[in-house]
Amino acid sequence: MNMKIAIVIPVYNHGKTLRDVVSRCIDVCQGFSIANEQEEENAQEISSQDILVIDDGSSDNGLKSIEDLPIQRICHEVNQGKGSALLTAARALKAQGYSHMIALDADAQHYPEDIPSFMEAIRKSPHAFIVGKRDFSVDNIPFSSRFGRKFSKFWMFVQTGYSISDMQSGYRAYNLEALLCLDLKETRYSFEIETLVKAAWSGFAIEEIPIRVYYQKGAERISHFDKIQDNIRISILNTRLTIRALIPIPFRRHVLDVSDASVSLLSPLKSLHILLQQSSPAHLAFSSAIAFFICSLPLLGLQSILLLLSVNTWNLNRLCALLVIPLSWPPVLPALCILVGYRVWNGVWLTQFSMETLYHQFWYRFIDWILGSLVLAPFLGLLMGIIVYFTSYLLNRYYLRGRYEMDK
Repeated sequence: MNMKIAIVIPVYNHGKTLRDVVSRCIDVCQGFSIANEQEEENAQEISSQDILVIDDGSSDNGLKSIEDLPIQRICHEVNQGKGSALLTAARALKAQGYSHMIALDADAQHYPEDIPSFMEAIRKSPHAFIVGKRDFSVDNIPFSSRFGRKFSKFWMFVQTGYSISDMQSGYRAYNLEALLCLDLKETRYSFEIETLVKAAWSGFAIEEIPIRVYYQKGAERISHFDKIQDNIRISILNTRLTIRALIPIPFRRHVLDVSDASVSLLSPLKSLHILLQQSSPAHLAFSSAIAFFICSLPLLGLQSILLLLSVNTWNLNRLCALLVIPLSWPPVLPALCILVGYRVWNGVWLTQFSMETLYHQFWYRFIDWILGSLVLAPFLGLLMGIIVYFTSYLLNRYYLRGRYEMDK
């Protein structure tokens, strides 16, 4: 893909540090170019015109300190929040033909000299969300930052199965199309957490690169993070995201590579062919077996979160695991589990289906469902793994044989 990258600096009353940050960005960008490995002739020369300062309703007249610098500027008339400022910048840059933006804070906490590391990461993974992992071995790291980092890492793992070390880092690189396709609601600091969670749900890769960080002492540091209001917003957001993660409905997937690269149960052979480009038949079989085993368990809505944790823990093929979820949806599998559970409990098959057996005896059928699920889950998981393995194995051999004959 053709890459055009901008540097974005959201500002809110950072007049004391703004000029230093922008000037250092200009120095870093002079003479630097970024290109895709296959498109060296289309290399982008980064210049000061690719730097955008987005002022989020500042009241300190900080923009006057950079009036003479040849950069882009956008101003919000009133303060709307960091998340809103980043989205405003993303929309404006996409309209100008930019493909990516690198965002860093205006408080001089981040080193503009790390911009080349982000550009290299973008070149290698153009569709990934790239997060700068702050070096917390330096002096003056606030306790709140250390705690917030661990707190957000835990909830990210619960909600997505991803283990991201520094969810709250504001030094990031975004693919603009990927960012703007997410259904984002947050407009302030919680925006950065919501973005990564929904990016993971949508199937985008999330990568971290090490960055330097500088924290000024005590009152010298400029921070607009409200310890009460922003922590309340983050807590409400985590509650909302966790509830959504528990609902056994697949997340909407977004594919930016090619329009024909989506997988679906409606086209199983095509989907397997796409998945075989990522994994071996054995890996696909293991992924589908574990996924179907989990989805068959009587966990009352906890299947999704357990599946996400399993994907990360056992390195399952994420798309393959998510693909088998609809196979466990009602009414077929629960009905089968009820029949088996009734047989195990009573020694005979349930043959009468009426208001009496299904409604008035609901709790008996509920117990039958739990018992039948525990019996069937291992068998169904193994069966799914065997079917996927042999189907993908034969399909893989078919495509390999066709390619060999074409080469001859």
